[in-house]
Amino acid sequence: MPRGSSPKREREYTELEHQFEKSGRYGGRAKEVAARIVNKQRARFGETKKSKSGNSSRKTAARKTSTRKSSARTTRSRSSSRRSR
Repeated sequence: MPRGSSPKREREYTELEHQFEKSGRYGGRAKEVAARIVNKQRARFGETKKSKSGNSSRKTAARKTSTRKSSARTTRSRSSSRRSR
């Protein structure tokens, strides 16, 4: 874990590491994957010096899902209009 991470993130890291090793997931990369997950969460919540995403990633994700929903609606409406012909 990087210096400056909170005790909460340290705990989270060790819990993830133990879970991955216990279940045999990720082969010998359990530490690496656990660190990556915790670091992504730190960046997402603005706990790093340079957080890449912050709140903007949440907004972007929300936009993506709303776009998907709207495109699904248009596809359904097109298919139903074809049936009525």
